[in-house]
Amino acid sequence: MSLVVPPYPPPRYTADEPEVSAWLKRADAPPNYDAFGHIRYHYLADQSDTDGDYGLYRVQIAPRGGGPGPHFHRGMSEAFYVLSGTLTLYNGTEWVDGNTGDFLYVPPGGIHGFRNEADEPASILILFAPGAPREHYFEGLPHIGELTDEERREWFAKHDNHWVE
Repeated sequence: MSLVVPPYPPPRYTADEPEVSAWLKRADAPPNYDAFGHIRYHYLADQSDTDGDYGLYRVQIAPRGGGPGPHFHRGMSEAFYVLSGTLTLYNGTEWVDGNTGDFLYVPPGGIHGFRNEADEPASILILFAPGAPREHYFEGLPHIGELTDEERREWFAKHDNHWVE
């Protein structure tokens, strides 16, 4: 049986010798951003860390901590991996419970949402590809109530967040 393997991407590292460039972030490090104790963001690898390849974030959501309703992104895919707890995920057609070990992939343009409706905390990994400066989005969310409706629409569009009603 012959297995057809897709091609690997072209080399991006072309120096003759390898380099020491790996880095480690510890699990017990404090969050990079804490949104009033409801949502804690750990910026594991942001756009600048990966030269724009991807952004990887660990997000801890308090019991009944909510989350965004249905929306989509034009320029990036988003993937969710439930580390612990139960997270309600919107897959474009319905809200479903995502439990520990469940994974949801959303291609660019795919409608999705997530929220913690449970009485227990939830922890997830979120991967954006290609990388986008989502940490600026996360840290700006608590301030959107200070914006006019027009400023809010512009802010969400600038951050590639398009709401579905």
